[in-house]
Amino acid sequence: MTLKIEIDAASGVAPFEQLRGQIVELARSGALPVGYRLPTVRGFAQELGLAANTVAKAYRALEADGVVETRGRNGTFVAPAGDAAARELAHAAAVFAERAERLGVSAPAARAAVEDALRAAYGSSG
Repeated sequence: MTLKIEIDAASGVAPFEQLRGQIVELARSGALPVGYRLPTVRGFAQELGLAANTVAKAYRALEADGVVETRGRNGTFVAPAGDAAARELAHAAAVFAERAERLGVSAPAARAAVEDALRAAYGSSG
């Protein structure tokens, strides 16, 4: 399998963010299967015409988001999507709860707001 990533030097989006975003999309779509080993930082940087630090920064962001996992000297691999989605959901919930508390909203009112948002997103059967 060949990893097809294109970095647009003329884009207003930073190269590390372009790389990060494309890997996220490939992993979430299944084009990069769970367990797929990503290229080494140096090798990928050379292939893409980027600085090694740029690729390393993208890999760190992907790992923080749970999209990839680093296994020491064995390399960087695509992580199971469920784990990444669960972590992202937990983070979003924590951010919401902290914001609701800062706004002085009661827990029952915050729950009601979440239920309303879920109904809007998923429909009444959600």
